[in-house]
Amino acid sequence: MARTREFDTEAAVSRAMELFWTRGYEATSVRDLTQHLGIGQGSLYAAFGDKDGLYRAALEHYRTTLAADALRSLEEGADARAAIRALLTGRIRIAVSSGGQGCLAVNAVCERLPRDAATRRIVRDMQDASREALTEVLRVAMERGEIAARHDPHTVAAFLVTFLNGLLVSSKITPDAPALEPLVEVALSALD
Repeated sequence: MARTREFDTEAAVSRAMELFWTRGYEATSVRDLTQHLGIGQGSLYAAFGDKDGLYRAALEHYRTTLAADALRSLEEGADARAAIRALLTGRIRIAVSSGGQGCLAVNAVCERLPRDAATRRIVRDMQDASREALTEVLRVAMERGEIAARHDPHTVAAFLVTFLNGLLVSSKITPDAPALEPLVEVALSALD
């Protein structure tokens, strides 16, 4: 008779996400994971297949929690400029926490691409969702006359996602929110 799983896989994925985010994929061994999660190696392999499977699960967890929360807050904002500012500065604050841990998705891209197609797909999906949400916010704001209509909303959204990616890499070099947040105002000038 097969043994039943004796641990909460969702909690394990969340804890693995924290470890991968802090240390990176390569610097995190299976032993590190089993110790951090408090599970045996056999349990890890039974639940996730291997370290790569757990890493993909951690990226998906990031996408459905932190990244999704950021997009929800963007969609709830009444004023487009304020909502975008809050999104960008919020991401800076998360990225500089813990001594400059950056963004798990951007870290994954820097560490794992181009050789890891699964990571590319997961992060591309996150970026596509961000671009689509920003495009819609910008489109509506342009129709209401809140921001200049001189640029295509999709192009401005793509610029903002690209800017954010660079900002998140910079947050690892300079984990100082007060130094990085003024850059958001420069990016927002693209809306004028």
